[in-house]
Amino acid sequence: MTLVSPTEGSTAGRGAARSRRLWSQAEARALYESPFNELLFRAHCVHRANFDPNRVQLSRLLSIKTGGCPEDCGYCSQSAHHNSGLKASKLMAVERVIEEARKARDMGATRYCMGAAWRSPKGRDMDAVVAMVEGVKALGMETCMTLGMLNLEQAQQLKTAGLDYYNHKIDTSERYYGEVITTRSFADRLETLDNVRDSGIKVCCGGIVGMGEELADRVDMLVTLANLPEPPDSVPINMLIPIKGTPLGEAQPIEPIEFVRTIALARILMPQSHVRLSAGRTAMSEEMQALCLFAGANSVFVGDTLLTADNPSEDKDTALFRKLGIEPMELSAR
Repeated sequence: MTLVSPTEGSTAGRGAARSRRLWSQAEARALYESPFNELLFRAHCVHRANFDPNRVQLSRLLSIKTGGCPEDCGYCSQSAHHNSGLKASKLMAVERVIEEARKARDMGATRYCMGAAWRSPKGRDMDAVVAMVEGVKALGMETCMTLGMLNLEQAQQLKTAGLDYYNHKIDTSERYYGEVITTRSFADRLETLDNVRDSGIKVCCGGIVGMGEELADRVDMLVTLANLPEPPDSVPINMLIPIKGTPLGEAQPIEPIEFVRTIALARILMPQSHVRLSAGRTAMSEEMQALCLFAGANSVFVGDTLLTADNPSEDKDTALFRKLGIEPMELSAR
């Protein structure tokens, strides 16, 4: 089988003015379904051409406001619509956020991500959010936030404060989106990404697999990301953690090989993006994580929790990286 070259996409439609080649679903699916060894070889070659294959970017994620979210995302324990047992909290104090960021920096993290369970930030919260960005930035770390939907004015405020990245995942394909979330639309997600990009903040955007979607949905999700006016700088790929009390609490897990294929396709479609192994790593064997890293993943969240979900301990990550000969990526390294 002849695999499609990363330089052989269509130039029609969005992005044509930038002379950037776009991918079709057919091209991307052909890659996804190619023989596993060929797919991984191709992905690793693309990865090696753009990054040091033995370096991984380390990020830490802190929930600065937990629970009580008015959105009904079927996977999320923080939704007020679900009976997950999670109690809502108030916005964390600025001083505590900065202290937690300092600890993360001292343990090797170069990017600090802060997440609030909001549909969108309210005006009364913006001063505190801005102060958090400024404080973490002063520590010499890259800053990232995920606060729900943003209008252009809010995005510009965050940019002025020094925010480097904004995380706003599209979750899944446009076709399957309504099966997971009904309180906002796929178009709403893309509008926030436009506002973030137009403000000059780098986009961090990925999705979740294992939510009952079809193979075509995983491919379409990645094609959507790759064909944005600019591909996201960071692409978090989450493996669903089924949470009791949520509509997806009994979802069947995605097969490990299929997850690795998803990582490999993300790397080929978005050669210069950081592809991040995000939620779900506690359910992955060392061998599965190693395959993902070979296939092009080069960013992970470190720390025992991701917002409200478990994450491998620092000791486990350190031991795995030592076995694989992987070192932390330096700040802003490519």
